[in-house]
Amino acid sequence: MPVVTNPIKFGTDGWRGVIGDEFTFERLALVAPVAAKVLYNTYYSHVSSRTIIVGYDRRFMAEEFARVVADAVTAVGFDVLFSESYAPTPAFSWAAKELNALGALVITASHNPGTYLGLKVKSAFGGSVPPEVTKEIEGLLTVEVPTAPIPGKEEKFDPWPSYCGALQGKVDIDKIRQAIATSKLTLFVDVMHGAAASGLGRLLGEKVQEINSNRDPLFEGGAPEPLPKYLSRLFAEIKTHGESNNSGLTVGLVFDGDCDRIAAVDKNPNFLSSQILIPILIDHLTRRRNFTGEIVKTVSSSDLIPLVAKLLNLSVFETAVGYKYIANRMLATEVLLGGEESGGIGYGSHIPERDALLSALYVLEAVVESGLDLGDYYHELQQKTNFTSAYDRIDLPLANMELRGKLLQQLQTQPLTEIAGKKVIDCNTIDGYKFSLADQSWLMIRFSGTEPVLRLYCEAPTIEQVHQTLAWAKNWAESN
Repeated sequence: MPVVTNPIKFGTDGWRGVIGDEFTFERLALVAPVAAKVLYNTYYSHVSSRTIIVGYDRRFMAEEFARVVADAVTAVGFDVLFSESYAPTPAFSWAAKELNALGALVITASHNPGTYLGLKVKSAFGGSVPPEVTKEIEGLLTVEVPTAPIPGKEEKFDPWPSYCGALQGKVDIDKIRQAIATSKLTLFVDVMHGAAASGLGRLLGEKVQEINSNRDPLFEGGAPEPLPKYLSRLFAEIKTHGESNNSGLTVGLVFDGDCDRIAAVDKNPNFLSSQILIPILIDHLTRRRNFTGEIVKTVSSSDLIPLVAKLLNLSVFETAVGYKYIANRMLATEVLLGGEESGGIGYGSHIPERDALLSALYVLEAVVESGLDLGDYYHELQQKTNFTSAYDRIDLPLANMELRGKLLQQLQTQPLTEIAGKKVIDCNTIDGYKFSLADQSWLMIRFSGTEPVLRLYCEAPTIEQVHQTLAWAKNWAESN
């Protein structure tokens, strides 16, 4: 068996690449048995199992790539539970824990454009494996995993029933269903042609108005990422509904390609990222469900989160960007909620994994039980904390990795003291460079580890200030 010579690198959540270029059947067939072996080395003492879950989303040839994974894993002596259909990545994470498996190997490229596919490696505990596990996988890719004298067995399984049953038991599902049935709540769901399709329908019934539910591996030429630029149809549907019906609550929910990220749209319709949803969820789960525990946030998350946590006497722990860091914390201590600005939110009462369908149910429960539109709920929290802000992010392509290195060196040797005319009062380097500014705003500059891309994040009192600061940062990067 050949070994990998062109290095494969795992990012914040898995290995991804362009189909037919970095991501091929041959390379996947090399990575999969190594990943299975590392899962065995890491988790066998906990679960005494040789079973690996293999799942996939709705991308181009996802089932065929999953088949390559299953064949490669059974060839080196592991048993496989192979999914009968596409499903959300969190469903496979749940299956890994529920079925006492070593972990899960999931074929997905999450929110990336349709030309990409990838592999996510999930632990026996039902969450992303920690960085040391992916580093071990990378380090062993030049070592051949021998074929087993007796191949492992393969069985098929349906990932949906157990997963849906687990989620339904975590909310007052009847109250949500009744609100929809009586038109107290109108729900629109944009699944962005991804693995969330049919999910809320299975959980809630037939009155779910699902948008973009057909399989489209090209994602209409865009990407299955819950961002405003991809949601014109959802905005139009909610606006039309509002013009003809002013009574009742209206919620739009958006899921990324493998259904581990969520965003929402209120009745107006305004886009609500997880920067807005996380404070709402913290408030709802603490005050109405009496949840307790630590709040875990990534360094790029809104400053409103710790303010709401303080109101509710909850502690806050901050991590680098990437849900695997949140998952590590969830395994180490009692956590109420862990969330990141890109839409991933998970719960200590579930598995150490971001789960967009569970977040959706909690969001709907918060709306129904409070009687508030999501936008109004958020404004109430702003008033309670005396904190008003806006947020945005841009991903800036760089000419090459050399420019990336030059910008990084400049930040290290010539620290910024002023940004967009505002004094820098602090710099957090837990992940990239997060500059706190004199007007209670912040700018974060973070480099992609695998490609020449600069990620720029900003929160400020107004959206105008956000855009001014991001424009300054873009100009700073491009003028070097």
